[in-house]
Amino acid sequence: MSERDVFEYALLRVVPRVERGECFNAGVVVYCRARSFVAARTHLDEAKLRALDPQADVAGVRAALRAVEGVCRGGREAGQAAGDDAGRRFRWLIAPRSTVVQPGPVHSGLTADPEAEVERLLDLLVR
Repeated sequence: MSERDVFEYALLRVVPRVERGECFNAGVVVYCRARSFVAARTHLDEAKLRALDPQADVAGVRAALRAVEGVCRGGREAGQAAGDDAGRRFRWLIAPRSTVVQPGPVHSGLTADPEAEVERLLDLLVR
């Protein structure tokens, strides 16, 4: 059996109309400190978005989700977070905010493959 490490994750929720509080899952952010790993994967269900808000800015929501993925990748796409380590980028992404894309609570688990865990959680909790 391969070595397993602790990882943390948070779902990314789309809240089209913050005042109504309705939301749905549109992505996941995974962080594994032992491997200096942070990654996000997203999947926007446009039909759900339109059901909650027919006038929703679909392009804007997609851009916000892509921005989260960019912060995880680091480099130029991360903007001001480019020089931060994986843990700081994760903590910044999971900080509460009242925007259309919001992080959910942080959960933890064990994994031998954080990259595969991102895909597993996306399939299980988002798609």
